[in-house]
This record gives sequence, structure tokens and C-alpha cells, in this order.
Amino acid sequence: MATETVDSPVERLESELKGDLVTPEDGDVYDDARRVWNGMINRRPAMVARCEGVADVQTAVRYAREFDLPIAVRGGGHGVSGRATVDDGLVIDLEHMNWVQVDPDSRRVRAGAGATWGDVDRETQLFGLAVPGGVVSDTGIAGLTMGGGMGHVRRKYGLSCDNLVSADVVTADGEFITASEDDHEDLLWALRGGGGNFGVVTAFEYDCHPVGPKVAMCFVWHEGERTMEALEFFREYSEDAPDEVSLVPFCAWVPELEEFPETSWGDPAIAFLGCYSDDPEEGTEALRPIREFADPIVDFSGTIPYVELQSLLDEDYPHGRLYYWKSLYLEDLNDDVIESIIACAERCPVPLSTIDIWQGGGAVARVDEDETAFPYRDVPYGLNFEANWDDPRQTEVAVEWVRDSIAQMRKHPEAHGQYVNFPGLEEDPSGVPFGEHAEKLAQIKAKYDPEGVFRAHGNLQVRE
Repeated sequence: MATETVDSPVERLESELKGDLVTPEDGDVYDDARRVWNGMINRRPAMVARCEGVADVQTAVRYAREFDLPIAVRGGGHGVSGRATVDDGLVIDLEHMNWVQVDPDSRRVRAGAGATWGDVDRETQLFGLAVPGGVVSDTGIAGLTMGGGMGHVRRKYGLSCDNLVSADVVTADGEFITASEDDHEDLLWALRGGGGNFGVVTAFEYDCHPVGPKVAMCFVWHEGERTMEALEFFREYSEDAPDEVSLVPFCAWVPELEEFPETSWGDPAIAFLGCYSDDPEEGTEALRPIREFADPIVDFSGTIPYVELQSLLDEDYPHGRLYYWKSLYLEDLNDDVIESIIACAERCPVPLSTIDIWQGGGAVARVDEDETAFPYRDVPYGLNFEANWDDPRQTEVAVEWVRDSIAQMRKHPEAHGQYVNFPGLEEDPSGVPFGEHAEKLAQIKAKYDPEGVFRAHGNLQVRE
């Protein structure tokens, strides 16, 4: 019987993987495998390993280390900065590792790193439970959690990373470990908001909370000329809002959709999107002031299934659209800050964009500053400039608008920091998103990845 031989290192890797190995020679399959959600990112990896399990991840990591290939890790693939792919390197694609297992008695859920929040919500809601996740259902759980994770129930139940109990990790040397409060607790600390630069997380375990199946939500649009008044009202409302309320007012432009009056299409607007995480009847009353402070253009508010709320914005963030987002935090939403936000909105060149003001406080602020790697716990507001566009010829003006707007807002003494998941293209030094935690994160990075094997993933540097 003839012995089968492996003629090249690539064939060797292919033979050792249970999943598929995709290379540029695979034509359309390769083009599909290398695409990521953000159409602004167009990179050509040397190969994409579509991993089926932990053994595949270990094999891929060891191979990349042996041949000194840069590594990118793709979970749900929804990251705006493009860190899920890399030129001339190896993409470890975890998309097929999207299993979800719920233990309703302990109110815990385990999920593979390729799962999306839609995958998790679908399973946990069967038991009236939820993990605080994002606001778009096809966002991956991995990137969102390791960057913090702001969602519709954040003020009641905290960030995604606050609910992370343990994480299975393949380290830079290809070893498998579990980070928890009892073992490798420093790594768990880092994964709770410190980005994904320490290893390949293959599974996450979370605490769940009672949410739904229906929730009261607020989704109301007002004319843009009322932005100053609306944000002043929001500022006052936020001072005494219960933890069950989590709101995001945002500047936008009325889309050309039949759900909106045709006479308002293309006009500037100020909208409120929010949720009440407990009893829907109580929530309807709690959110009523936001809905009724002025006559709206349109009001979509009501009581809906939680899973429907989680997917409400999906159509606004399709795969292949071009995105560039940058953020900061605000210690105050005073009149000068609001006026600057309005001025930035007036200069926006791409009307699919939004300027989002995330309500902070509640459970997010009650976590001790040093308990997780997520910094800026006690700030009352997050501010994000989302440039979204479809025409590649608008890329330069869209990116310039976001960068200029961030620079303008940073002139205010109330502005500082950056939300890890809204980082532009990670062009800022690590001290901007991680603040005082950057040094400790660098030390943990040096412990678990001293040679910088994951150098293509994130902007945290190894430090002795």
C-alpha cells in the first residue's frame, strides 16, 4: 500500500485541519472567505483556516508561529476596525464554532466564539433569560465582549464583559487553558474589556438575567431643529432615570422609507432608541416622557419581543457597507458640548451616518474601576461618530468627517478616552482606549504572548 505524502507546508496544514483551509487558489471561495463585514476593509490573507473546534485552532496557531505568519482572528466578523483579517497572514475563522448551551437552573450560558448575539438570544430567550449584548443581532459575541459590550440592558445588568464568567483560550504556544476567577484570573481580567490581543478565545461562559420575552422599547424620531431641546431634555431625564432604562439618542437623517413621511425624507433628525428591561407596563410609563416631550416625525415605540428589539437595527448595518467609527466619553452633556455635536452633524457628508450618545451609569458605573480591564466606568455618556456609506468615492470625506469631529470634541475638557469597540482603525495609542489599564494589560500580554504572536490583532504592545 502506498503511503500518502504531504508535498508542502500548506498541504500539511490542510491535512491536519478538520475544517477547510482556503487559499487564493480557491477563486470565488477565497474571495468569499476573506471578506469581512466592513466593506472598507479589503485585505488578502495568505490563507483562511475555517476551524471546526479547539484542535483546529491549536493547529492553526502552531502553524502560524512556525512560519512566522501574522494572525488575525475572526469570530462573528462584525468588527468595524478590520482586525478580523490580515494581509499575507493566517485568518483563524471561528464562524463555524457557533454553538450555544444554556443551563437555565444556574442561569449560565456557554457559547462558541463564532456565535453572534442572535444565536445566544435565540437560545436564552427560550428560558426568559438574556446576556447583555449589543444592539445588532449579527454582531459576534467575541469582539463585543472583549471590548466591553454596550447593549439595550446595560444600565440594569452591566456590560457584556461584566457578565463573563470564564473563557476557554488557546495561547500563543498553542496550549489550551480556561481563564476564570479561580485560574488564570489575570487573563480573565484582561478579557473583560481589554481587547482580544492575548490569545484565541474559543468559548465564552456568561451569567444570564431575566429579560423578556417582551420588553417596552422607545424608538421615536424628531425634527433635527429640535436637537438642542431634545438633548437638554435627555440630560435632565437621565439624572433620575431608573436602571431599567437604557437610552441612545442619536443625530441622523430621515431615511427614504415608506415608514417615514415622504415630506421628511433626507431631513436632519434627532431620534431616541431605548429599552426598559423589566415589566413592560412599567416600562411604557417610564419611557413616556421621552416619547412625548415634542410632536415626533414618527414613533415606532411599543412592547415587542426582546429578540425583535435585538434585531431592529440589522438592516441598517448590512455586510459590505463601508463603516468608519470613532468614539470618546463625556463627563457632561452641557450646552457647549451639545452645540459642538450639532455643528459636527451639520458638516456630515454621508447621510447614512449617525452621531450616537450612549447613556451610561447604572450597573455599568457600580463595577469597581479595577475589577475589569474596561476603563471609564463612571462616565455618564459615550459619544460615537458613525460614518456609514455605500459609495467608495466618499471614503475620504467620510473618514475626514469622523476624525475632524473627534478632534473638535476633544477640545472640550469633558471629553476623554475611547470605547474599545469603536476605535476607527486603531490608529490611536493603547492609552487612549485603555486609559490607566494600558500598562497592566501590556504586562499580561507579555506573560501570555511574550513574542507577540498575535501582533496583527489590536493595538496593545508587549511590554516588560
